[in-house]
Amino acid sequence: MPAQPKIQSILDQLNTVIVGKNARVQDSVACLLAGGHLLIEDVPGVGKTTLAHALAHTFGLQFSRVQFTADLMPSDLVGVSVYERGRESFVFHPGPVFTQVLLADEINRASPRTQSALLEAMEEKQVSVEGETRALPQPFFVIATQNPHDQIGTYLLPESQLDRFLMRISLGYPDRAAERLLLAGEDRREMASQMRPLLSGDDLAALQRQVQAVHVSEPLLAYVQDLIAATRSGRWFLQGLSPRAGIALVRAAKAQALISGRDYVAPDDVQAILPQTIAHRLVPVGDAGRGAIEQVRAMVEAIPLP
Repeated sequence: MPAQPKIQSILDQLNTVIVGKNARVQDSVACLLAGGHLLIEDVPGVGKTTLAHALAHTFGLQFSRVQFTADLMPSDLVGVSVYERGRESFVFHPGPVFTQVLLADEINRASPRTQSALLEAMEEKQVSVEGETRALPQPFFVIATQNPHDQIGTYLLPESQLDRFLMRISLGYPDRAAERLLLAGEDRREMASQMRPLLSGDDLAALQRQVQAVHVSEPLLAYVQDLIAATRSGRWFLQGLSPRAGIALVRAAKAQALISGRDYVAPDDVQAILPQTIAHRLVPVGDAGRGAIEQVRAMVEAIPLP
């Protein structure tokens, strides 16, 4: 497909900065091509923020970074109206959310009140400030990083906000060869800031239209419904996936298929992105002894392929 060489050049450039994490880099690209928001969860220092910078630069998008802290207020995010004596009126000063890519760094260090200020922006691509609704630039992505919730000074993200993220990924520690490159090479954050944009706004819109046009067969849709029904059975999870989560799963699978150079979704595409797309929306049954991702993989093994 014509899109494949362009996507491959994006992956190649990102992999020069985020070394040894090709699968997670591909997940990130699939998430943005599908028009979704990305949550990167891991311990500090493994490259979460660097990946977010690299994605914004490579996709050629305007971006803002907000360091979420305990004292961050909603107005610090969306903006505020200030009275200007020269104009004898209130003038709105937009906050950093008025951008194409918002890097919400360590999002779970902010208070729940500030976290919730992102909800309307993520879902509706607009914000309401002082009774007036203001549209955000298009496209609009949130790339959020968060530390594990058991670390000091973190707040659990509410389920309603987790559900707004198309994918949640974890980078993990690098293998020995990749870590050697990191130790011996130049600063990766500096490399990310010097990346050249590989897409224009029109290029990105065209790729996203191609994602939407990827074909999904009836047997494949039945397979997705089988997976959704399994999450609701009570065997693996306390509560199943919503219809919105099912739609997100199909959208992510379409992006995965396009990256693989196909114009149709295969079962492998669904399985490749399934844990990243649904695990953060699910709570495993307590006596299973497994986390959500392991539980998703066990469930997949029990569902027959179409």
